[in-house]
Amino acid sequence: MPDLNPTTRPGPRIGVALLAAVLGGWLMSLAYPDPGWWPMMLPGLGLVLWALRGRTVGGGLIIGAVSGFAYYGALIEWLTVYLGLVPWLALTLAQVFFTALGGALIALAWRWVPRAWPSTAGRLVLTPLVVGGAWMVREAVSSVFPFGGFAWGRLAHSQAEGPLSPLVAWTGFSALSFLIAALVALTVTALVETRRSRAERASVPVAFAVLLLVWPAFPVTIIGTTTIAAVQGNSNSGLFADYERGEILQAHYDATRPLFGREGIDMLVWPENASDLDPLRSEYAAGVMDIVSEQVNAPLLVGTITVAGDKTFNSQLMWRTGEGAVDQYDKIRPVPFAEYLPAREFFYPLAPDLFDLVPRDFAFGQRDTVFNVDGVIAGIAICFDIVADDLFLQMMDEGAEVIISPTNNADFGVTDQSVQQLAIARLRAVEAGRALVNASTVGASAIIAPDGSTIVDLPLFEPGTMVAEVPLSDTTTPAHALGRTLEWLVILFTVVTITSAAVLARPRHGAATP
Repeated sequence: MPDLNPTTRPGPRIGVALLAAVLGGWLMSLAYPDPGWWPMMLPGLGLVLWALRGRTVGGGLIIGAVSGFAYYGALIEWLTVYLGLVPWLALTLAQVFFTALGGALIALAWRWVPRAWPSTAGRLVLTPLVVGGAWMVREAVSSVFPFGGFAWGRLAHSQAEGPLSPLVAWTGFSALSFLIAALVALTVTALVETRRSRAERASVPVAFAVLLLVWPAFPVTIIGTTTIAAVQGNSNSGLFADYERGEILQAHYDATRPLFGREGIDMLVWPENASDLDPLRSEYAAGVMDIVSEQVNAPLLVGTITVAGDKTFNSQLMWRTGEGAVDQYDKIRPVPFAEYLPAREFFYPLAPDLFDLVPRDFAFGQRDTVFNVDGVIAGIAICFDIVADDLFLQMMDEGAEVIISPTNNADFGVTDQSVQQLAIARLRAVEAGRALVNASTVGASAIIAPDGSTIVDLPLFEPGTMVAEVPLSDTTTPAHALGRTLEWLVILFTVVTITSAAVLARPRHGAATP
């Protein structure tokens, strides 16, 4: 019969646990830009996991909800700038729902697994690995459900400029989150375990941390270079901006003029919504595109809103002088409650004044995700596309040799949203083994190398241009080759282990209860 006697210090009292959950969630938010103190993820997550020890399902729900509110409430405060408290609160509470369920699952892992496998390996290794897996399961579900999920604020995202970022080329985002959560859970276990010596307890998390830190970066093969120019127009392009028709187009045209006549540019990138006039329907806008493409002597990749029949798309066009739009990408994953209102008949009557802010529903794009720019295969990811794992895999499968990420961050003002998005884009470059061009209307704009370093960037809220010779690669990283295999394996491992533990840890008939 499993040994049901206490082998670790009991979990904290509920009052202390609640304080630890609040503090831990807040510390975790500091790991993301800004300030981007990535080491804060470790003690912050440690406090949350420690607070979940010894909890019942109900206690796990409460601790998970409290920590989730502190975490996401601080992380996405940028929603309040123009939209106010209601959208921020709604999205935060939606994430709290998932962190509460995740807290309950983690509490069960802490409770059942060491009872089912009371050996040293079961307590010091297996239990924390299952706890880390439970955290990743929560992330994986909330990143895709409902309405495509909200894949913001994953543990992996906090490490864009930390020493663990090279691992993402091997693991992908979800599995890197698992490794981070497992490392922290191993550390918490070592601190609370009482049966073994301190040296023996510490050896497990220390060895795991060393392994993660010394694991080599995946080698990227460079097959050539291309010279890319990108423009930041600093345009008045927010949702509630008061501007004249053509003003945003004019801002990007003016910012581009210093590039006119410059030799050697292979492609020019304008951000999402850089032209508020659709050149497919506006002769004036088409004329401006012709001038820009001619003066720079390169194809122009420009963001605009296009219409096809009764459907409206958030699009990126590839424009050539005299030829017009020779290719087009329509955003495959419009943002729910921002670019479209899901189940409009149900949601709109609940808050008509709020949902008047979403007057039209962008259609879901069906085109491929790449442009062939004179032989260079450029993957296109518009704005929040960059957080979607399946779109990244599709782009790589379609042969992207460089990633172009046009975005419009004007709606979020001088907040952390744009630098958080750039951090995610930086990590995506490492995962793909590709250079990445993040071109924003107002910033943060930067060209990132395949190793995640910055080639060139621009200050926020200033018009400007970036020009760089960018490496191209056709490397298949393990993250690309495996796709979501590691994620599914961790989910299977976690669910099967916790389910098995629930059966094994149940007291036998006639056995004394602890």
